Formats: sequence, C-alpha cells, structure tokens
Amino acid sequence: MEKIVDARGLTCPQPVIKAKEALKGMEKGLLKVLVDNEIAVQNVMKLGNYEGVSPVSEKKAEGEFEILFHVNRESGDTEETVKEEECLPDARKKGLVAVLSSDQMGGGNEELGRILMKGFVYALTQLEELPETVLLYNGGARLSVEASQSLEDLKNLEAQGVEILTCGTCLNYYELSNKLKVGSVTNMYEIAEKMAGARLVIRP
Repeated sequence: MEKIVDARGLTCPQPVIKAKEALKGMEKGLLKVLVDNEIAVQNVMKLGNYEGVSPVSEKKAEGEFEILFHVNRESGDTEETVKEEECLPDARKKGLVAVLSSDQMGGGNEELGRILMKGFVYALTQLEELPETVLLYNGGARLSVEASQSLEDLKNLEAQGVEILTCGTCLNYYELSNKLKVGSVTNMYEIAEKMAGARLVIRP
C-alpha cells in the first residue's frame, strides 16, 4: 500500500496535519510526503519519529523535498503523540540583524572570499538564535538571486520566519532585478531604519 501526500505550498501546521491524517489507521505500506521547504521537512520528520515510522528525507530538486514513512506496525500501535498545531519554535532573536554587503567575506583572494561567505550564510542557519532580518546590499545582492550558492540557505532562513531584504537599487545596478529568488526588495530608508533599530548588527 502506498499513499502520497502533496503538501507543497502549505504553511505550518498543514503539512504535519495532512501527514498525520494519512498515517491514521495505516498499518503497513509506504507514505510519501512532498513539501517545498526545509522547515516543513523538519516538522514532518519530527512527526514520523514520534509515530515510530523511521522517516527518511531526500531533496529531489530546488524547493522540492520528499519524506518517506515505511510503516510496519500492528493495529492499535498508533499513539496520539503529536499535537496538530505543533511546529518548530520561533528561533529568531528580536533585534538581531545580519548585514551582507558583499558576496565575499574578507579581503584577499576573491574565490576564497566567496567560499567563506557561503560558509557564513550556512552558519547563520545553524545558530540557536537566528537573526530577525538579513539585509543584502551592494555585492551582497548577488546572494539572493538565481544561481547563488547561498540561495537554499537564505530560503531556509526565510522559511523559519527570518526577513530577507535585498536593496532594489543594487539589483538594478547589477541588472539582477528579475532574478531575485528569495525575500523581497527594499530601499535605503528601510535598510537604515532596520539597522538603526537593531539591538545587534552582525557583519561578516
């Protein structure tokens, strides 16, 4: 028996609710859950672990993930252990703003600088307390557009509620206005406002 739940485009807690409904009364078989962001993957995986069905996730393409539940249990084994509204907690730190003004980190070798910046953006996704906002301007605008090596990490942050703002003037200057793939366009007034109101600003 195989079931497929297409939860792409749905916000928390809908992917968890749909997966939980599909698991009800299912004793043997394969449940395949399709989602479109990392946070949905983590929430659905958490459900699978609670239900004891050993979930396995796989990234199929950009913005396309598949979670497999191999179900093999006796009737009556299912426990109502997960609340339908349960999602990952908000990990954002109020007033923490990350400013990315270049697609490179530090001076010196440009290739090394890009490698370091990619690592820095990934490291942001792993912090216990995420930034509330990420501001991208000048060369940093290249990080939020098509083909950026940091695009998936920025999407991961956005999926967790982090505000991603890219300077519109910068996108226009680099002729990237139609290639923005995460977050939204902002202006210098809002950038100044966000930085002035921040409790802590971090810059790589």
